Amino acid sequence: MSSKPTITALKADSFGCILLVQQGQQCFIRRDLSVTPGWLRLPAWWLARREARALSALGDMPATPRLLAWDGTHLERSFMHGAAMFKAPPRGDVAYFQQARRLLQQLHRRGIAHNDLAKEANWLVLADGSPGLIDFQLAVVGHPRSRWLRLLAREDLRHLLKHKRTYCPQALTPVEKRLLRRRSWVRELWFATGKPVYRFITRKLLRWEDNEGRGPRQ
Repeated sequence: MSSKPTITALKADSFGCILLVQQGQQCFIRRDLSVTPGWLRLPAWWLARREARALSALGDMPATPRLLAWDGTHLERSFMHGAAMFKAPPRGDVAYFQQARRLLQQLHRRGIAHNDLAKEANWLVLADGSPGLIDFQLAVVGHPRSRWLRLLAREDLRHLLKHKRTYCPQALTPVEKRLLRRRSWVRELWFATGKPVYRFITRKLLRWEDNEGRGPRQ
């Protein structure tokens, strides 16, 4: 007879609850939408469905989660041993950022743009010190050679280079510095229109911290 699983809440916000489920030697992450307020059920479902699609497209790609199940209310994915970048900052770790760039290249070749890599919480420092990616709720899946996906892929890279500038600035190459200075029309449009709306919703209505989305303010 199988033992009862141990469930630990890792994070809770207006879009659901993130749970660590452990049963014997196995563990996985469950996103539970059943606790989402009624007025947010539709956007929460849309985000989870988007993540499920991206995880399905990832397949067995290393350093990313595996999709285990999605039934419209619960999304389950494999657990990755590691810590968020802001908890285990890779200061001066050139190898980490070299591996992170290769990880992004693999992601983009599969036709996936993460689209939310400004948040350090979405970058992991895995147990062996290598990078990992989580939280694909805003990911875009498409043809890797499409103009739109290539534009989003460039923004993914710019966000990685911003983190490299913070934690490993001496390793930035001249090409990377030029890329950091080059701002796309997508970024400019977002900061002019979408960002103010995002801040109002997350800070005023949902009471999130803007940078990490770690949960409600106390």
